[in-house]
Formats: sequence, structure tokens, C-alpha cells
Amino acid sequence: MQAEIITIGDEILIGQVVDTNSAFIAKQLNKIGVSVFQITSVQDDKSHILKSFKEAEENADIIIITGGLGPTKDDITKKTLAEYFGDTLIRNKEVTQNVISIWKNYMHQKPSQVNLDQALVPSKAEVLMNTVGSAPGMWLEKDGKVFISLPGVPFEMKALIENEVIPKLRKTYQFPFILHKTLLTYGMGESNLAARIEKWEDSLPAFIKLAYLPSLGRVRLRLSAKSMDKSMVETEMQKQIALLLPQIEDIFVGYEEDESLEAIIGVQLTKLQKTVATAESCTGGKIAESFTANAGASRYFKGSIVSYATEAKVNVLKIDKSLIDKHSVVSGQVAEAMATSVLELFDTDYAIATTGNAGPTKGDADAEVGTVFIAIATKKGVYSEEFSFGNHRTRVINKAVNKAFEMLQKEILKK
Repeated sequence: MQAEIITIGDEILIGQVVDTNSAFIAKQLNKIGVSVFQITSVQDDKSHILKSFKEAEENADIIIITGGLGPTKDDITKKTLAEYFGDTLIRNKEVTQNVISIWKNYMHQKPSQVNLDQALVPSKAEVLMNTVGSAPGMWLEKDGKVFISLPGVPFEMKALIENEVIPKLRKTYQFPFILHKTLLTYGMGESNLAARIEKWEDSLPAFIKLAYLPSLGRVRLRLSAKSMDKSMVETEMQKQIALLLPQIEDIFVGYEEDESLEAIIGVQLTKLQKTVATAESCTGGKIAESFTANAGASRYFKGSIVSYATEAKVNVLKIDKSLIDKHSVVSGQVAEAMATSVLELFDTDYAIATTGNAGPTKGDADAEVGTVFIAIATKKGVYSEEFSFGNHRTRVINKAVNKAFEMLQKEILKK
């Protein structure tokens, strides 16, 4: 069964808003065995929307639409849907009550007529109640095809997908069982990794597909299997992973099932009842940001000092100025001093420190652009490594962040 996702809104097409909705919807559909045939973004124009509906109906069985359900004049999705289905808009009592309740409880005023009109829906539509907003979702069927219209506000869309759309799709259709297993590897490029496991890859069963997902400093190996026979899929997946692991044991750091490495590290630290802190210079707080993007990070992440300038390293982290004068602010010695200092400051079990020159100029040090020192400190000691990450500022910073997590992961796995 195939789906098409249509996102509506001029703001997407001019780059003002990034379309994260499609990625989320595609991932949720894939989990239940629905393949996404195409993702389309269209402007707030009736003829353009109607054309996209017609083309999607020819391509897919399930068409999911986001956007254009707000109260303003440029929100034309409902009217366009009604026209496409030869339908008229009627006022839904349940949605009307929801709008009144929201305005009473949160706005402390009566809704305007424009807001009340969000309860207008096509008469042929089944309403999907939006429990976190005023615009309802809508489910319409035509010639065996399903059109599902959802608000463009991400948190409203996500709630409707998880609580209404996916359960209703499961109830309506029979889907194949789909299983993904993603293995995280560090320290080897995509081409070298592919050459190493070529024979294993060539012998994979036809219903198991391998995808290489490279990023800075890491390659994810995603195995995907789909079949109506759940038991067979699970058994064969375990078998193939058991054959793969001995071939990548030196670069394998764990599994990633919709989780980042920093989230995996968070789970590991939580289980071990250990904590971590960071002292960041060239990475500017991105390591801390990556940690705190995960719910529950306060259980293991204690804090960070972004000591970007040399003065901050001396005044806040209490790095001896003579150490900096002797070895340079971009050095292994300073990175290790930063890690040791923040470990003691936050009284954690682990600490990460970064200092380097991300460019485009050399800044406070004479180190070449792209030079980064990363240190890991524990209560037993501290060590650092030197890296050269090129001359592109963003890539240098992101590579440093990824390498820092790799080093921390290896340190944790020693325990």
C-alpha cells in the first residue's frame, strides 16, 4: 500500500518554514508497512491544490495533507477539499464546543466568528478530534482512496497522527509486518565499510534491504525487512545481524532505533547511574544542546561551561594562564585541564572538553583551521586526542561534536 504526503503553504516554498511534518508522517507510515510514493509541497492556491489532489489519487492509496486549516483567508484547504469531493461545508457541533472551550479556558474570552468557523467541515468527512488545538483533522474516502487532512502546526499534527490516524489506518487495513534495525558504526568511511561487508550484503535475503546512512564521522547501517510473516522476519533479522557483527566489531558502538547516539549514551548513563558535564570552546555548547534535546536528560547531564574566549577558560574554569601561554589555548593540555575542571565543578563521573580552531581565522591561537583537541575526564584520569577536521567551519564543529560522543561512548563501554 502506498501513500502520498502533500504539505500546503507558501511559507514552505519560500523557505521560511522547514517541512518537518513530512519526515514525521513518513516515518510513522513506514513503521506500519506503508510506503511513501511521493512528498509534494504546494502553494496556497486552489488550482494548484486541486491538481495535486488529482495526481496523488492516481499515485497512492492514502493521501495525507497538512496545512491550510487555520482561521485566516489564506487557509483554503477545507474549501478546496469540499470542491474536490463535490461537497459542502457543515458546522460540526463537537468541534464547535472544542473551540469554545479552548477560548474560554486559555484565552479567557469568547471566540470570534472566524475562530468558530474552524468547526466547518465537509459533510462527507469523518472528523478526527484535535485535542491540542482548534482545527480538526478530517478523513474522507473516494473510490477506495483515503484523503486525510491535518493541521500544519507540528505538535497538533503529531498528536492526530499518533492518536487518530495510525490507529484508524490499522483498523481499516491489513499491513505487512516491517522491522528496522540500525547499527551505529564510527571511524570508517562508507566506501571502506561497504567493501568490508560486501560478501555479507550480497547474500542478504531479498526481503531484507541494507541502507548506508553516512554522516560526519559515522555510518549507520539500516536493515529493513518487510513481510506478512512476522516470525520469519524477526528470526532472519537476528540471524543476519549475528553474521554481520563479527565483521564490524571494531567500529560498532550500538544500535539506533529512532535514537541518536547521544540518546543512547543517555540511556547507558542512566542505567549506570552516572553523570556527565561539558566544557566547550570551539563547539559553542552544541554538545550540551544535543544532550538536552532528549527528554529526561537531567538524570545524567549536569551542566556545561561554554568557555569560548580565553578569559572564560581562565576566570571560570580556573585554567592556569601559564599553561595556556606555554602550550596555546588550542592544545591537548588545555583541553585536559578544561575537562578536569568541569568534572570537579559539577562533580560528575564523566566530562567532555573541546578546544580548537573552527575558522575562518585563527583566533586566539596559532593552530591551523580545523584543528580540534577533545578531552575525556573521569575520576580515574583524563586523556585527549588531536584531530584535523578540514577548513569548513560548520563541518569542523559538527565533526567535533560527533567525535566527542564517540570518545565518550568508548569510555563508557570500558566499564
